[in-house]
Amino acid sequence: MSAVAVANKPIEQRVAEAYLRIETLEAEFRTVTIGGLLRERAGTHASTLAINIFERGECLTYAQLDHESNRYAHALQGFGVRKGDRIGVMLPNRIEFFIVFFAIAKLGGVMVPVNMRFTPREIEYVLSDTQATFAIVDETVMAAFSAMDCWPDSLEKQKIIGVGQPFSTSGALLSALLNGAPESTVDVAAAPDDLAVIAHTSGTTGFPKGCMLTHEWFAVSAYDWAHFDSCPYSRYLCWSPFFYILGPMQLLKCFYQGGTLYQAQQLSSSKFAEWIEDYAIESCLLPEFIARHVSRDAVKSLKQVTCSLGWSVEAIREFRMKFNIRAANIYGMAEIGMGSAFIGDVPEMEEAGSLGHRAMFRQMQLVNEDGGPTPIGEVGELWVKGRGLFSGYWNKPEANAAQFDGEWFKTGDLMRRNELGYYWFVGRKKDMIRRSNENIAASEVEAIVREISEVADVAAVPVVDARRGEEVKIVVELKSGFQSSEWLVKRIVEHARGRLAAFKVPRYIAFTPKLPRNSSEKIVKRDLVNVPDPLAGAYDSEEGHWR
Repeated sequence: MSAVAVANKPIEQRVAEAYLRIETLEAEFRTVTIGGLLRERAGTHASTLAINIFERGECLTYAQLDHESNRYAHALQGFGVRKGDRIGVMLPNRIEFFIVFFAIAKLGGVMVPVNMRFTPREIEYVLSDTQATFAIVDETVMAAFSAMDCWPDSLEKQKIIGVGQPFSTSGALLSALLNGAPESTVDVAAAPDDLAVIAHTSGTTGFPKGCMLTHEWFAVSAYDWAHFDSCPYSRYLCWSPFFYILGPMQLLKCFYQGGTLYQAQQLSSSKFAEWIEDYAIESCLLPEFIARHVSRDAVKSLKQVTCSLGWSVEAIREFRMKFNIRAANIYGMAEIGMGSAFIGDVPEMEEAGSLGHRAMFRQMQLVNEDGGPTPIGEVGELWVKGRGLFSGYWNKPEANAAQFDGEWFKTGDLMRRNELGYYWFVGRKKDMIRRSNENIAASEVEAIVREISEVADVAAVPVVDARRGEEVKIVVELKSGFQSSEWLVKRIVEHARGRLAAFKVPRYIAFTPKLPRNSSEKIVKRDLVNVPDPLAGAYDSEEGHWR
């Protein structure tokens, strides 16, 4: 539909048409397992390139990926992997990771992705939390993996599969297991409601909680995201690590379209426009700080972008005016998959900074502190329910009881809604920091910093950052007799680097004689956030100077 025709049609009519389209798509949805989706595409798009890890020169067609994942599944089965087993997977964006994902799914196993940046302490927690009985580990992180102080009781060292060069701590090499493995379909019946992945996401209690994601979760989420696109595209770009749930979601979204996913090793602001131009990318997640500096010629192949890290209203308007490319914020999280989206021609809501209307198979409501409904235009906590939500937190009955009210999941995010059913993000009820698509529990950062003998107490808070969305800042109260110094800052940073993944390490360190507290002695973080210049007087550990 032309822009003129859209503008001449009343917005209420266009919104009604969007909701009708959602209902039609919901009726057309046919659930499928992860392995089943790949088999379908191998039948309909056999010779089409499914994935191209261009920086490594690794690529597979749909037929090749289907056959290779069958071989991997047979190899893992021969090594002892059975349906329901949890398998820790600690790999970078290399072709083996993508094949392993489908192989485990075909076996009815449960993949437990482990962040490549995790320290031995964090690796041990994830594996012990899920009682993983197998692990597939890359050569580049085998040293950190082997350095776990407390080895997980469930994981025998001979059940570790190494990828790459041989290591004494691995029980077998993946390449050796694959020798002679057939390409035939594995005779295991995985069902849509079977658990496929346990993805750890940070919570306010410190250590991350394992979200139980079924094959249905992936099918619903990918189907929904695929239909967010204005039309099917053939060339998608992904820069997310595959151990982060955003990676598999984008891959399966692409598979619904029968397109090719061009996979980068990591986000690069200097190479992003080059990637789009070189591979004629049509759709991607695009961070705002990169969008502000790309040229019209570099992105001429782009037809649509999803706004990564939440663009400002001004940035969305400027981008659409400059490039005439659709750009919109959407909302999702590991627990619910897609929560909101835009379907239909309602550019007014996209350009107003809305996160969209309810996604497919989602019901949404805003709830006040007293549990009652929030009036239109006012702020409340978002609760979500519907088909394909996560199955709860692994082995966390207390967290499940706190986060669910019947079928409703309490997101912890504060939003407002207009009379048309469109939502706007306002803030977080949870004590969380979101840095470059990674959720960071403030309490985990604080617990590590409190281990330092000179620290009396500490508060971790978010600081707005144009590149990463938010950065981690800590405000430190020292014990009597100690003073702030560059030496102490470096001691704090080095201790954090040894105990936390790199993305959790505080960038900014500030000191205060006394942290603000209420009558119950609880730290009042809003007094630390709501200041004219949150960086004034803080040490920037990335740039190495006081601000």
